[in-house]
Amino acid sequence: MVFKKPFMTIGLVVGLILFGSGLWAQTSGETLPYLNPKLPVEERIDDLLGRMTLQEKVGQLNMPVMFLDYMGKTLQLKSEASKKFAEGTFNTDIGPGGGYFALATTILMDGSREQAEYINQLQDIALKKTRLKIPLLLTEEGTHGGMFPGATVFPEGLALGSTFDMPLIKAIYAAAAAEARSIGVHELCTLVVEPNRDPRLGRNMEGYSEDPYLCARIGTAIVHGAQGYDVSAKDKVVAVLCHYPGQSQPASGMERGAMEISERSLRETFLIPWMAGVKEAGALGVMATYPEIDDIPNHSSEKILTHILREELGFKGLVLSEGNGFRTLVYEGVAASQKDAGAQAIKAGVDVNVTYEAAYLKPLIENVEEGKVPMALIDRAVRRVLEQKFRLGLFDNPYVDVGHAVATVHAREYQDLSLRAGREGIVLLKNDKSILPLRKNLKTIAVIGPDADDSTTQLGDYSPHKVPQHVVTVLEGIKAKLGPATKVSYAHGCEVMGAAKSGFPDAVRAAKSADLAIVVLGEKQRSKDGEVSTDGEGSDVASLDLTGVQEDLLKAVQATGTPVVLVLINGRPLTIRWAAENVPAIVEAWQPGERGGEAVADVLFGDYNPSGRLAITIPRHVGQLPAYYNYKPSKTWWVKFSDGGYVDMPAAPLYPFGYGLSYTKFDYTNLRITPSEMRPAANAQVSVDVRNTGDRAGEETVQLYVHETVAPVSIPVKQLRGFERVALAPGETKTVTFTLSPAELQLLDRDMHWTVVPGDFEIMVGKSSEDIPLRGVLKVTP
Repeated sequence: MVFKKPFMTIGLVVGLILFGSGLWAQTSGETLPYLNPKLPVEERIDDLLGRMTLQEKVGQLNMPVMFLDYMGKTLQLKSEASKKFAEGTFNTDIGPGGGYFALATTILMDGSREQAEYINQLQDIALKKTRLKIPLLLTEEGTHGGMFPGATVFPEGLALGSTFDMPLIKAIYAAAAAEARSIGVHELCTLVVEPNRDPRLGRNMEGYSEDPYLCARIGTAIVHGAQGYDVSAKDKVVAVLCHYPGQSQPASGMERGAMEISERSLRETFLIPWMAGVKEAGALGVMATYPEIDDIPNHSSEKILTHILREELGFKGLVLSEGNGFRTLVYEGVAASQKDAGAQAIKAGVDVNVTYEAAYLKPLIENVEEGKVPMALIDRAVRRVLEQKFRLGLFDNPYVDVGHAVATVHAREYQDLSLRAGREGIVLLKNDKSILPLRKNLKTIAVIGPDADDSTTQLGDYSPHKVPQHVVTVLEGIKAKLGPATKVSYAHGCEVMGAAKSGFPDAVRAAKSADLAIVVLGEKQRSKDGEVSTDGEGSDVASLDLTGVQEDLLKAVQATGTPVVLVLINGRPLTIRWAAENVPAIVEAWQPGERGGEAVADVLFGDYNPSGRLAITIPRHVGQLPAYYNYKPSKTWWVKFSDGGYVDMPAAPLYPFGYGLSYTKFDYTNLRITPSEMRPAANAQVSVDVRNTGDRAGEETVQLYVHETVAPVSIPVKQLRGFERVALAPGETKTVTFTLSPAELQLLDRDMHWTVVPGDFEIMVGKSSEDIPLRGVLKVTP
């Protein structure tokens, strides 16, 4: 008798739960409404939400990053934890988890077959071992290709921006999406569309350009490539744009530094790519940024995450937290605890917790139970998670075809696409006396420098933790170009960091005995735990000069009298003043990806005519920052007309935005503006003839800049408003035509309204932001 009553009570409770949830009906063969694909999605979501407990709802808001230790410190422990998380037994305070972040790159090292099979197993657990059978949503980093072993590693950041090739960028992210979706990944994250405004910030290497207009065009291409128009397709994923609304101009150029910007700067500069990527292209994911903006940490800003993002821009997808993003509220002093931070963040509009912070675990449940957080806010976030899963088609088919994954990941066409991108992103900065392209019949070539045979540095930030495919280094690329009659010697020279010069003698000997020395310098990515990284997330710098003794190595090689070509492998612009004055040829390769060495060799030996143009300004010195080209008129005197600008150096940069040389020459003529006078709501056509006057085929990037001569507010001296790559055979002429719509002519007036103000607009068409051979005027009348 003592045990009979508790037993009867438990049985009654279980029966009531089954009946209340609808699972009682399911045992008789009836399909639950939310599992019925014939019903409207909204009806299915309403039905499912009504069946969920608070614990199950909070479980759906958690999609943890797997490489952090809270999921275990070994691969085996992480693997066990991920399965328990799927079935809801890893943390009994919450229900089954909503999904995972960076799972494949963390625990699935053996390639696409293992990845697809394992992710299918997790989906099987979610569907067969949980009460409500809610499928899992998986997110991976996708900055320049899926961040999981075996995925194609494309060039990163400024290499892609310097292509000015939107069809290429769209194709790259379509490829990354196809690879990711094939193994069971549904979202690609850290697609950094924010303008790169301070290159001292290490993770600015993930961004594409300093220019808002170019970033907007790139953002649109990324969304169209990765997400397309049907995100449920087997080759598409959600594009998670980062870091909303920006973190690239932090105080002191340091990670998570406050964005000390005005409302005008926010809207004129930082929101432009989001207007394109979210409002126009329809991106379904964003990651909230770390910094505080206007004294409000972004993870608690209802203005930014709800009023602007959802109400102004019409965002329909998920807002993901940054890694340990809720912690920012605590260290900024606006939240006393993670519990308090969670209450603020759920109200502001953060939907998903990606680093398993307490803010969205048991303390969030307590906030609801104590009346501090309305259930309606929990339901709002959960509804968004469920909507995303329904959009992706996961409720009806969460599994992937393993054979398709094996055939898709790192397909030859994607490898070739990476090579094409590596070539197009290379910028020829200097080529005195046409030392380039090199002859392939040189007898001896010395390849020198710490980045000459370092595959890790070529790949950049957010590359897979394990890269099973072969990565072609610069040294290998050069060797492959030359026959047995050419001797190629190699000397490491020095490290990227440190003061050791013990390798200098070998480098000097190699240079002295060679017809030509190719010196490969730049930055370093962390390849092993504990190694110093000079670029990437968490690697901010106070100086943009070459680190360590690299410049000394370059000077020692140059002093031998052997002709020198400098190749740079780096994720940020470097202030190479000495090299710009003394080295005859300089090639900016950025981080050119898994076939980057081959791409560099193609340019060096003339098998590819360099066509890259700088998507960011290269300053002379860090003291010039900010150095972007679209500065305000007050700076014009010092840059253009002053005898020196600064007392100790010119104010003009080393190399301007849009700059890049070719192995041929291009001539611009016959500027036409049609009509030359129009009303504010009309469009104008700007046309120019471009001729290849050299003896080699090449591609030119024609750039259109605009400036209104008199305006109600101070506006930049010029703003990019169009660009087009044009391929020309020797002697060939083509006409390039741009359309200027009100969107390209508008400004943010004194009342913070976007409007076209009648007046004279200077039209500038040229080869860079400084090399402007053609100018005209477009009159806009009231």
